[in-house]
Amino acid sequence: MSLVTDSPVHSSSSDGFAAYLDAELDSDSSDVSPEQGAEDDDQEAEDDGQEAEHNEQEAENDEQESENDSDSDHKRVKRLKVEQFESIEEHPGSNSDGSLKQTLEVTITKDSCTHPGVFRDLCIRCGEKMEGGSGVAFGYIHKDLRLGSDEIARLRDTDLKNLLRRKKLSLVLDLDHTLLNSTRLLDLTPEELYLKNQTDPLQGCLKGNLFMLNTMHMLTKLRPYVHTFLNEASKMFEMYIYTMGERSYALEMAKLLDPESVYFSSRVISQADCTQRHQKGLDVVLGKESAVLILDDTESVWQKHKDNLILMERYHFFASSCRQFGFNCKSLSELKSDESEPDGALATVLKVLQRVHSMYFDPELGDDSSGRDVRQVVKSVRKEVLKGCKIVFSRVFPTRIQAENHHLWRMVEQLGGTCATEVDASVTHVVSTDAGTEKSRRALQEKKFLVHPGWIEATNYFWLKQPEENFPVNQKKL
Repeated sequence: MSLVTDSPVHSSSSDGFAAYLDAELDSDSSDVSPEQGAEDDDQEAEDDGQEAEHNEQEAENDEQESENDSDSDHKRVKRLKVEQFESIEEHPGSNSDGSLKQTLEVTITKDSCTHPGVFRDLCIRCGEKMEGGSGVAFGYIHKDLRLGSDEIARLRDTDLKNLLRRKKLSLVLDLDHTLLNSTRLLDLTPEELYLKNQTDPLQGCLKGNLFMLNTMHMLTKLRPYVHTFLNEASKMFEMYIYTMGERSYALEMAKLLDPESVYFSSRVISQADCTQRHQKGLDVVLGKESAVLILDDTESVWQKHKDNLILMERYHFFASSCRQFGFNCKSLSELKSDESEPDGALATVLKVLQRVHSMYFDPELGDDSSGRDVRQVVKSVRKEVLKGCKIVFSRVFPTRIQAENHHLWRMVEQLGGTCATEVDASVTHVVSTDAGTEKSRRALQEKKFLVHPGWIEATNYFWLKQPEENFPVNQKKL
């Protein structure tokens, strides 16, 4: 059988593989040819005697029907050649019939096949029936697909070559509190009920960003600047959605963010695709770890990939979101307010992504970028933020915890600053929650910055040293 396919050079491995499988599934396993169709038409024109003879033959064929059906999947899957991607590597820029429109027939035997993956319990290369569920499931590409480690590595290498050729990297995006915020209708507070009223004058400000999902009994608010962010990020990255939510929810959110399917296509990963409970992992992403960045508001779900992570400030538009994270304050929706588009979290992180991308593809480093690691680029960008700052903490850490192990101490070091335990002439900042401590008083006496711990966290989120005067420290009352 000949498989004719357009060049997927400008699409991801996952998209090309998904289209490939779907095309094979849609085709009839018996593959009727035009000549056979013509013979069928002639047969219909035969007289009754010929028709009877035909029926006899059909009855005879029925005896073998079971055997033929059992072989149909085997024969079809033998044509499911992952070598489609190898042809991309050999002809990266060609669309000619002679290069990418090739006949993909199996040329290896079962004995020599390494069984790179399984589709419906059949090897995707040789068609042999495979027992057990070995390999990693890629259900978001196709629900019956599992790939072995060697094949995953091969596809990632191919994907990386294609991306680097287009000066792109991979970007994995969380949904909730990163790109949007959702709430159940029954969780709306009385002060939020105006959001259900389409005639409310404030609805004009939210038009195109607030969605009533009646079938899911939910309201979803897109984060300010999200459309611009996705458009600009798509020029530098191939993007994935990765959420701990259910697949139906993930797909519905993808439609709101990307109604024309130009940003994500089939790259929507949900809870069912995770290989470890309560954890997200890049094992189900067909992008090489050295070229993948992650945007997420929750660090704890990326235990194995913290170096790829850029932590996002959480977006709390609805009151239920504030309550979920223990904030006893009015939500943005209750205040009838929202994040600033030009100065908000997405606008800020876009600048970081642009800088990382620019440094990764710096022309002065040469044309070959295959050996670079985006994680090292992120570290170098982060270390510029508090460079030259020396920080002392005063009554910020519980006495039972070693200061060096506290997340704020480590955060300062990741941002390029240094930490000390005593105030001296070289110290630039004292961080405290109480202006009455000895170290805090000395900071004021010696004209050093005295700031609240929130100054470090805000600096970390914005990748920019924040104005110290915005984080004052008050003296605690006895």
